[in-house]
Amino acid sequence: MANKNLNAAKAAKKDEFYTQLTDIERELQHYWPHFKDKVVLCNCDDPYESNFFKYFALRFNQLGLKKLICTCYNGSPVQGNELLLDFGDGWGDPKKIAYKVEITEVRDMNGDGAVDLSDVRYLLQNDKNVLSILRTGDFRDPECIALLQQADIVVTNPPFSLFREYIGQLMEFEKKFLIVGNQNAITYKEVFPLIKENKVWLGYGFKGGAAHFFSPYEDIASAGDHRVGMIRVSGVTWYTNMEIPKRNEELDLVCHFSEDEYPQYEDYDAIDVSDTFSVPLDYEGMIGVPITFLYHFNPNQFEIFGCCEPCIKLDTLRKMPKFREFKSRQKFFRGVLCQKKYHRILIRNKHPQKI
Repeated sequence: MANKNLNAAKAAKKDEFYTQLTDIERELQHYWPHFKDKVVLCNCDDPYESNFFKYFALRFNQLGLKKLICTCYNGSPVQGNELLLDFGDGWGDPKKIAYKVEITEVRDMNGDGAVDLSDVRYLLQNDKNVLSILRTGDFRDPECIALLQQADIVVTNPPFSLFREYIGQLMEFEKKFLIVGNQNAITYKEVFPLIKENKVWLGYGFKGGAAHFFSPYEDIASAGDHRVGMIRVSGVTWYTNMEIPKRNEELDLVCHFSEDEYPQYEDYDAIDVSDTFSVPLDYEGMIGVPITFLYHFNPNQFEIFGCCEPCIKLDTLRKMPKFREFKSRQKFFRGVLCQKKYHRILIRNKHPQKI
């Protein structure tokens, strides 16, 4: 149901979901060294609602940030609660205003000995230089592109329906980033070449491969554990181009190649591996692995060649344990009845073990 809801959301351009603070904290803990003396931009985030803004505002001093910029677009479906302000005459409905917040320091404003959300609220309410109005707040607007050019690092959860365009803009302006996206974006023709060329990779990911997002849309909001106002989305992940420790961790290979256990594709000169931890340690040729392999990809250990939906002889597959037959994925290839596999990343082990 969650993926059905997500697809419906994308079709209706209702895909503005809000990331939980716990998920942000879990991922960002691995990137702290990147942020010292940097300008951070959250350009798909209502400052009065976004947990990205909250995360960086509360850790501004710990991270040693130079500046934090946060923007939202006009017509955003949320209206802030925790940091809700009185906009005063001339501002109109906050939900229909695009605005930005720029912070260059966060201090203990109320003198309680700690920097917390109340200090951030006080700063927004009392420093007129912090808050200003934008024309649209759309990340493609020239006004927002000018803010992007100021930034060193971009961290946000962009609308899934605009992911191709969004990541393309980040690459065009050569920005460091950490963003949330659908796992299937790996296979996009605009994204996969970046992964293949080692320009973009996956972060640590969401716990269990799924995330609960806050959803402002009553007609699609749904969660498997019945959390009110949330949608559970499986197959979401973090995309980044910042170096992280796991990029240097080698995958521990323990399986040996056997023709009986690793079927050959009919349309590609490669063998099929059904899960990441079954990659054979002694195979020199091309290997097809699930896209989730990229969570364990080490560029010093493996090389990426392509992304495809290969097929295997149906008779061969029927001999494999746990095989499930899908008539909708069957086709004839060179006169032989085959079943297409779901997307595979074609890789090669750079240092296969000699037997």
